[in-house]
Amino acid sequence: MIGGIAPDIGWLTILGLSDSAARNLGAVRAAQLSVLHRTALFRFAANMFAALLLIIAFREQIGAQTLYGWLVLTIATTGFNAHDRISARHWADRSATLVNLHRETIGSLLTGLVWCIPIILFAPHADTGGLLALWAISAFLMAVSTAILVTVPVATITFLLLIGFTWAAQLAALGHIIPMVVTLCYTAILVVSAMRSGRAFVLNRVATLELSENKEVVSLLLREFEDENADWLWQTDMQGRMTSIAPRFAAALGKPAEELIGMTLPSMLMSASEDGNAAALAPLIDRLATRTSFANLIVPIDRQGEIRWLALSAAPKTDVHGNFMGFRGVGSDVTAERTSADQINRLARSDMLTGLPNRLSLNEMLSRALEPCGAIPPRCAFLMIDLDRFKAVNDTLGHPLGDRLLGQVAARLNALMAAQDLCGRLGGDEFAVVIRNVAVIEHIDELAQAIIESLSAPYEVDGHSLYIGASIGIAVAPEDGSTPETLVRSADLALYRSKDAGGGRYHRYEPQLHADAEERRALESALHGALEAGQMRIVYQPVISTSAAAIEAFEALLRWDHPELGAVPPYKFIPVAEDTRLITRIGEWVLRTACIEAARWPAPIRVAVNVSPEQLNDPHFVSSVVSALSHSGLAPERLELEVTESIFLREGTGAINILDQVLRLGIRLTLDDFGTGYSALGYLRKTRFSTIKIDRSFVEGAARNNSESLAIIRAVVALAQSLGMSTTAEGAETEEEVKIARQLGCSKVQGYYFGHPMSPAHAAALVNQDASPIAASA
Repeated sequence: MIGGIAPDIGWLTILGLSDSAARNLGAVRAAQLSVLHRTALFRFAANMFAALLLIIAFREQIGAQTLYGWLVLTIATTGFNAHDRISARHWADRSATLVNLHRETIGSLLTGLVWCIPIILFAPHADTGGLLALWAISAFLMAVSTAILVTVPVATITFLLLIGFTWAAQLAALGHIIPMVVTLCYTAILVVSAMRSGRAFVLNRVATLELSENKEVVSLLLREFEDENADWLWQTDMQGRMTSIAPRFAAALGKPAEELIGMTLPSMLMSASEDGNAAALAPLIDRLATRTSFANLIVPIDRQGEIRWLALSAAPKTDVHGNFMGFRGVGSDVTAERTSADQINRLARSDMLTGLPNRLSLNEMLSRALEPCGAIPPRCAFLMIDLDRFKAVNDTLGHPLGDRLLGQVAARLNALMAAQDLCGRLGGDEFAVVIRNVAVIEHIDELAQAIIESLSAPYEVDGHSLYIGASIGIAVAPEDGSTPETLVRSADLALYRSKDAGGGRYHRYEPQLHADAEERRALESALHGALEAGQMRIVYQPVISTSAAAIEAFEALLRWDHPELGAVPPYKFIPVAEDTRLITRIGEWVLRTACIEAARWPAPIRVAVNVSPEQLNDPHFVSSVVSALSHSGLAPERLELEVTESIFLREGTGAINILDQVLRLGIRLTLDDFGTGYSALGYLRKTRFSTIKIDRSFVEGAARNNSESLAIIRAVVALAQSLGMSTTAEGAETEEEVKIARQLGCSKVQGYYFGHPMSPAHAAALVNQDASPIAASA
């Protein structure tokens, strides 16, 4: 088969004896007939020439009547066939059937019969010269038929076999065996040649039609592809000139396709862009110059101030010998995709609520600010800002209002930024500022103070006047860190220091902060197993009645003795325990242990146990109190729970409900450190406290005759008496402090003057022997 095309076409189909079931051969049959019809006159002329030669050869040997009668029959037969073919000369534009093909076979059969007549009638009466002339004329006609009727092999074979076998039979009858054999061989050769030529024509025509059909399908698909897709087709010659460009590609460039043909691709793109855009085309020019493939190469063009983005892909074309023939590729307008990607990128780097840069964008900005420029390390600063009292706004007025408040905070913060500054939101109520190229270190302090003052000014949101503040931690590169991670960590540690100092201030990072953080981390790690390892113990400090000068209660105080860290003071490990939520488990152990120890003391001496705000967040707290009382057998009225004012600032914790349940059990409540925090007087009315504790700082100030301290103690005592509460002066260490506490009307006194915190054994011995309170070492 030619090139492996049409392997399902058999000999019967090629000979025109049947049609293929796999394909429609109407166009092939029409092509076969079209060739025959174009040569109809030539066949007629060849037959007339052969007939003229035969008349000349036999005019002396055959009678005129027979000879010219045959000539008339020949003219009539071949003339009719020629007229029939000429009258249907447009087969190339039509489709033919096997019936049309068989008409040609019948025509060849009639022509062959006409030429058999001289062989049968003239040969027996001819001399050697005449016989040779007749054979030569027959051979000429057979050759002409093989050449002309090549497209219809069955017609050719019919004519050849008819003439050949007639000659063979006549030569055999005349006794010319060798000429007979030669005639049969000659006939066979022509038959094989006709079959091969006919087969080649049919297969070639089938291949041509299939190729044409494939090209049409490809063209249709390409047109459909260009019509329905965003991609365009283009190609260049070996000099890089455009030889083909899709109309929509030209339209995207704003020029007619005819004008762009012959231009190189870079010059075409530059001509479409107002600024020429040569720099942006450098990657494309490099690929074209090195004749390398490229895919999705993004090229911008500026058309009337509007940037359009084109994505180009192409591969080099080569001929069969590997010679470069140009580029063929596709292009598409990806402006919408690029715009969408840019918008997504902006959204990914912007805070949705405030519109400021988000954490990702701030980190990228900080990384760029820290990039070294020559031998001088970059100096920049990172300010971490945390809003004070924002959670109270969120909890009391709702998150929607809180979100609008954050919007105003962002606007104020952004208004303070200079050209080299960038502010953003880290999340929640945390913001940050990146200062590039810090020239004067004082500028950082000035900006931090300006931020605090601006953010602390009152806000008007939905008819509410809101007051919040800000705390700031500052880290400066390269002193406080040379990477974004270390600089952020340093600023975070500085922020903790500002918050611990009460907020509303800024603090720079100091190496000690890192040491404190490491210590805190070590404490946190060690604290997890301290209780199980038996490192925790409780000591008791007596509380003395000012009227009876006798022990009224003991306050249970937690101590931690670590084998490596030594005695860890409570002010260090209690905040860690609260942050890690270990305080709930530790507080339950303290409560249970203190109740067991107090049950050994004589009534009515009470035990006071400090309760963390985190414990009051635990829904099982009341159950743990009931369990401790039940397990120890201690009467509820002999247990006091000490809480601080901070529990009332936690909206939604249910602290008041928990305290009400505790009061219903008959347990006493004490408000500790009154006057040092928020002095929530409203809660004194809502919650029935038995005792208010006055902080040591006021007692010490009153002993020095400080008027403010004296006024505060008098006010607290008066308030407590009006509400039916007692007062305890804390931290009395001298006789003068004890005396002033009695004079000011405090009900009880607690401090080193009456005894240091002591072991359970010392406390038990003290109350069981009814001894006077003495100092005892813890």
